Amino acid sequence: MVKKLQKMSDEKKAGPQLSGAVKESAQQIWLAGLGAFSKAQEEGGKVFETLVKEGLSIQRKTQAVAEEKLSEASSKMASMATDIQSKAGQRWDKLENIFEERVAKALNKLGVPSAKDVEALAARVDELSKSVQKMSSKTAAAKKTANPSAKPAAAKRPAPRKSA
Repeated sequence: MVKKLQKMSDEKKAGPQLSGAVKESAQQIWLAGLGAFSKAQEEGGKVFETLVKEGLSIQRKTQAVAEEKLSEASSKMASMATDIQSKAGQRWDKLENIFEERVAKALNKLGVPSAKDVEALAARVDELSKSVQKMSSKTAAAKKTANPSAKPAAAKRPAPRKSA
């Protein structure tokens, strides 16, 4: 029991020492907090400005990269559009040719002459017209040389009568 009492008395003596140490420690922590707060207030503006500058720099970099990617995408889309337009034009021409061929075949089956047939016929008519003109001019010249005093046949015929 004596030992217990001694322990209690030692604890009573240590109590004020311990509470003093705790108070002193709490005071130091409080002062450290005040110092940190004061330092943060002083340098907070500087830190804020530094953060704004870094943010602006990062924004410019990301904006430049985004514009570059947008430019690449635009050029790719323009290239694809040109390719598609070219392919569509080729397909349209092919479709048009197929349509023309089928219409020509159908018209041919119905007996309608083609444009080439009409052109060939027109050329043949021109040839025949020239031949007829040559022949008629030769025969007219031959008649004049054979009978120079003869009057034209129209002059020998009486004028037609008018009926009332």
